[in-house]
Amino acid sequence: MCVACSSPHLASVGIDSGGGSGIAPVTDGSTPDAPTNATACAGMQAQPLDATWTVNVGGTNRTAEVHVPASYDPAHPTPVVLDFHGRLGDGAGEAALNNSIAKSDAEGFIVVHPESGTSPTSWNAGTCCDPASTNNVDDVGFTTALLDQMNAQLCVDPDRVYAMGMSNGAYFSHTLACELGNRIAAIAPVAGLLLQSPCSPARPMPSLMVNGTADPLSEYQYVPESVQFWTDFNHCTTMATTYQNGTATCVTHGGCDAGADVELCTIQDGGHQWPGGETIPLLGNNTTDIIATDAIWSFFVAHPRT
Repeated sequence: MCVACSSPHLASVGIDSGGGSGIAPVTDGSTPDAPTNATACAGMQAQPLDATWTVNVGGTNRTAEVHVPASYDPAHPTPVVLDFHGRLGDGAGEAALNNSIAKSDAEGFIVVHPESGTSPTSWNAGTCCDPASTNNVDDVGFTTALLDQMNAQLCVDPDRVYAMGMSNGAYFSHTLACELGNRIAAIAPVAGLLLQSPCSPARPMPSLMVNGTADPLSEYQYVPESVQFWTDFNHCTTMATTYQNGTATCVTHGGCDAGADVELCTIQDGGHQWPGGETIPLLGNNTTDIIATDAIWSFFVAHPRT
């Protein structure tokens, strides 16, 4: 069962500036040059490095924290990573948990930390999590409106818009793949499961899942069901171990439609944690045997929307 549907994900705090060794990412590859899109980006202006955006969804104002790297060029289409916090969390806590802003600056992508619209905070990911799921909050509509605003205000590469998240944010990343696959290029859920049913993606969806075998909230025994859904939907035909270091092993299902690989990185005895990030108290073991944020970005680079 998904214990996390009823048990709150503790809010994350503080990034450990000394945390982790530089473990090699799962997939090698450099950031490809974004296509020239002078028409779509005509008239775009430079943006502040950090801003709080507000969008209106069905008469309700929703917010997101938007970080633009210093290297951003308003005439050059730029990748976007949507990073969703866990239940009871917020955007600042998520950014501290996984060091996503530093990664954004290093690699030159825009990172967005949307804020839940419920109290306590949660995302509507199908059967999880309260109160967003029971109140049928339109978080997909919020994400759509946010992407629309980004397209109007920023020079975004529409083929390199990605979603990742922790816990309830991971569940919601799966939901976005199910319901917004025409706009999301790939997903990377950490410590989460696919709980959206039915799930009818618009296209084959590259997916990188990171899960611990001793996760007390997103129980590992149910992880294979999520992997199986994506490998079946993407018609993957091969399987190989593509990374192994200490407690971390990544298995990639390849030969998929449209190159939509499905990868599972398993942390042996790992808890409800973001590997390589700040450890969440009381929720099991963390590890630096893989740096999930680095692995995720490498996976995203290798999987633009096709």
